[in-house]
Amino acid sequence: MAIWIDPPAWPAHGRSWSHLISDASYDELQTFAAQAGLPARGFDGDHFDVPQELYAGLVAAGARPTGGKDLARRLRDSGLRFQKRKGERPLAAYRNVLSHLDVGHSLHIIASPLPTPDELTAAAVVFVTDAGGAVLLVRTVTRDAWGAPAGGREPGETVLECATRETWEESGLRVDPARLTPCGYERVTLDGGPTGRWPNQRNYIACFATVLEDFRPAVAPRSADVDAAEWVHRQEVEIRCREEFWWPLFTHVHSPG
Repeated sequence: MAIWIDPPAWPAHGRSWSHLISDASYDELQTFAAQAGLPARGFDGDHFDVPQELYAGLVAAGARPTGGKDLARRLRDSGLRFQKRKGERPLAAYRNVLSHLDVGHSLHIIASPLPTPDELTAAAVVFVTDAGGAVLLVRTVTRDAWGAPAGGREPGETVLECATRETWEESGLRVDPARLTPCGYERVTLDGGPTGRWPNQRNYIACFATVLEDFRPAVAPRSADVDAAEWVHRQEVEIRCREEFWWPLFTHVHSPG
């Protein structure tokens, strides 16, 4: 297990840049970066972009120097490579955080205005905000946790149909599919083949956001797996949900501007 850095040979913004990676875990990378004082904005999903003036200090702190091609190979072989499309923003990356999965897996959180690959999309999530800025949360019994309405696709169901049905079942709220805006996705990649509720080796959970024209319409769960649905202020959402793996996407969706 090691932290690696390539030479500052990538030009951008009037300076040269290096890439800093871990060959073992995202946690190792984040811990090293925090201890070295690297700003969070330098994180790009599977590496930190490092300006040339910090290179020597990071090597002195324990990062192992290597060439760009070797660094890319080590990242690929580690299974930590974070794939994204143009216009997308990596927000978080985890290893083996889904407690119901007993197989090795990676979970990536991506902000994106693009649709997910339909044939690989297994579920949908809907972030609902009312006209006054209140956020809809539902409490899932099996996870004993609060979150946005979400659930898996049924056979023959489109992704939008899944999103609207799950919102209805978990909160009793009818949302207009035409007002659902793609805001990102969760990508679950299994180390092995498909298993259980995950029909593919790589599975996508499409995330949508919508803002209602009404103030706090009545909500009530209609699913046996959800025992509460509430409208809450942004501060209360943070208290209940800030430790959840999807929190970086929620804060991205609800950030000013």
